[in-house]
Amino acid sequence: MDNSIYQRRKTTKVVADEITYTEDIVATEYPLTFMLNGKEFATIVCTPQNIREMAIGFLASEGVIRFIDEIKSIHVDKTRGFAHIELHKSLHPNLDHSKRFIGSCCGKSRQFYFKSDVQTAKTINHPLSLTTKQCLHLMKKLQANSKHFQKTGGVHNAALCTVEELLEIRTDIGRHNALDKVYGYIIENKIPVQDKLIAFSGRISSEVLLKVSKMGIAIIISTSAPTNLALELADDLGITAIGFARNNKMNVYTHPERIVETKALIKKED
Repeated sequence: MDNSIYQRRKTTKVVADEITYTEDIVATEYPLTFMLNGKEFATIVCTPQNIREMAIGFLASEGVIRFIDEIKSIHVDKTRGFAHIELHKSLHPNLDHSKRFIGSCCGKSRQFYFKSDVQTAKTINHPLSLTTKQCLHLMKKLQANSKHFQKTGGVHNAALCTVEELLEIRTDIGRHNALDKVYGYIIENKIPVQDKLIAFSGRISSEVLLKVSKMGIAIIISTSAPTNLALELADDLGITAIGFARNNKMNVYTHPERIVETKALIKKED
């Protein structure tokens, strides 16, 4: 067991009228500060695993970098909780990702929360497709491989997939962090994404949807629910959002043409 991910805690367990003293395994919550070119950029709480990938993915999500070659060095001080990142370029003097901003998405007047979203969100046109059976198979594989969740019940998982298999799984207490770790893996290893999708354990919020868009991924499948703004963004950005994919059921909310069975139904209705 990775002690950086879990902690053992003495616990008083109550079942009906019976009280026992035991140990429980809980997920580690770890504060991490990103130092960018010597200046404090952001502090997040995360699971202290795959920190390098998370730093890369976070900076890409924030619009600071696009390619791995823009990073000069990354040094993680795990003991003190710092990730020191040096870039080959200077930061723009007006770089400020904390200010809320209302912008348009694809000319359809959707709301973005941050300037970086307007600059980095992508419209996805990949003709990727898969069957409902493949969707549910990937989610079953994700659940079967979610060993950290099975031990703690306190983490999220995100997996980069082909239509046939899970390629890489990343875990974190924050669902957004788990996606940043996947994004960092994609950027660092220069992985082509036209034929890839995301299997995900968390709620599909607007922030999650935007991260998927920034990765250039066409499909996200989740065991959980979406939000209305996430689906509006998915509609506009060309992303297939699938929720409640469990127990041999799933809801295809946007761009159903990428799912073989729903595409056939659409053609029949036309």
